[in-house]
Amino acid sequence: MLPDNVFVSGHPLIQHKLAILRDKSTGPKKFRELIRELSILLAYEATADLGLKDVDVETPMGTAHCRQLTETIGLVPVLRAGLGMVEGIWEMMPGSEVWHIGLFRDERTLRPVHYYNKLPVSPTVQVCLILDPMLATGGSATATVDILKKWGAQRIKYVGIIGAPEGVTRLHAAHPDVSIHLAAVDERLNDIGYIVPGLGDAGDRQFGTA
Repeated sequence: MLPDNVFVSGHPLIQHKLAILRDKSTGPKKFRELIRELSILLAYEATADLGLKDVDVETPMGTAHCRQLTETIGLVPVLRAGLGMVEGIWEMMPGSEVWHIGLFRDERTLRPVHYYNKLPVSPTVQVCLILDPMLATGGSATATVDILKKWGAQRIKYVGIIGAPEGVTRLHAAHPDVSIHLAAVDERLNDIGYIVPGLGDAGDRQFGTA
């Protein structure tokens, strides 16, 4: 049973595209396109609770009573795999700010190593979306939330594509206030910290470096 703030999408388009993404024969160009498309669809679901205000808009035919966002959004891709998730979401929300956090997993200890941070001096948005395709051990995701909270972020969401039960549990235990949005939660981690069945290394598959 997943926690209440872990959301796994059952949308047919997401599930269809995920199947192609997982296929080992899918090449880097198609893989990048699918990452972009899945990111748009997942972000659509992850932002369903953003705040709105009532506004009146003058159309060519009269006055329309409309609603507009009251919250500004920051996109926080975790380098390097998270880079592929930015473009599509940014097209949907062009006013969003984009900041980069660099973390890599030490393959010996499976612990995250922080090497880059491009956050402004203080928060300038109300909502941060952490973008990282794979929630494996949960170490990088938890460390990224730690960084954002220390910086002063008030509302944080994690948007990924595939999670392992171990990673979901770890992130939720450390930060139960952070909602987690995924296309799938897979079976387990293997002995080197990769998600099974997963899709391999999301960074290598995007950038053709496998």
